Amino acid sequence: MLKFLLYHAREDELVAVKDWMKAHPDVQVDTNDVPLTEKTVGLAKGYDGIVIQQHIPVDSPKIYQQLHEFGIKQLTLRITGYEIVDLKEAAKNHLVVTNVPAYSPRSVSELVLAHVMRLVRHLGIAQAREAHHDFTWDGIEANEIHNLTIGIIGAGKIGSAVARIFKALGSTVIAADPIHRPELGDTLTYTDHETVYKTADIVTMHTPLTDETHHMIDKHVFKMMKPSAFFINASRGPVVVADDLVDALESGEIAGAGIDTIEGDSQIFSQDWSNKQLDNPPLEKLLKMPNVSVSPHVGFYTDAAVANMVEIALDDVLTIVNGGTSRHQVTE
Repeated sequence: MLKFLLYHAREDELVAVKDWMKAHPDVQVDTNDVPLTEKTVGLAKGYDGIVIQQHIPVDSPKIYQQLHEFGIKQLTLRITGYEIVDLKEAAKNHLVVTNVPAYSPRSVSELVLAHVMRLVRHLGIAQAREAHHDFTWDGIEANEIHNLTIGIIGAGKIGSAVARIFKALGSTVIAADPIHRPELGDTLTYTDHETVYKTADIVTMHTPLTDETHHMIDKHVFKMMKPSAFFINASRGPVVVADDLVDALESGEIAGAGIDTIEGDSQIFSQDWSNKQLDNPPLEKLLKMPNVSVSPHVGFYTDAAVANMVEIALDDVLTIVNGGTSRHQVTE
């Protein structure tokens, strides 16, 4: 019988794990509640494959060496972002790295819609007033979504799902992406980044985190945007210079923002920080702004997406262990 180990398993993932084992009775899947680190890599000994999901970087060469010595052939992530993995060390130790690039594009796109509607209808501003029993209407007249232009940076699986939702609502959708997909011809119009920044009423980010996209959204981009525009980031925190976003909001360069991720959130989101000081000044400022909508990196967090992430990851491990090739392999 094959044995797989899921590191850092959440309670909500266990049902999907059990369902997968029922469909694969010849595989035993064990779980633990710790991330893969130099201290915990020894837990993989005796297993045929492992799956991880964590924010902590897998940055020690010893981890990759140990996995190779244990006979592990792969390092499978049940998340999309693979920047936590040292791909050079993985290759050096003959470890195939895979991710889950499309667990449920609808999950993120629906959260983007929720942020946009909250911002466009000025609900945060209204609720801030209502906390003081101020129910006036001044300044909260809203646009209707079908009259707005949605600008998407990165129209891959998630970005295209966002495009389809807003197209269905009657919005004009434009996108900047190096790959032009013919199937999106009736959904969006491709253009360049600068045109998106300058003309869109909503600019929403759906790019991976790479050397090229790191801090691609900075003060220069915000200055290009319309003062009535809203900015959404449901991709990766470090694609945006957080201090520049705060400055753009405070100066009125943009009208508001919807944030599902922010640089440095890995030690904060998904944890209880009640009555503790956040070690993230930009986030603290954003949380106090009524024209900002913040969610704790939960774009992926739906029942369908959680199940898909577990199932796709375990399928990939089984494929690789049995000598096959995963469609989700990532390389440098």
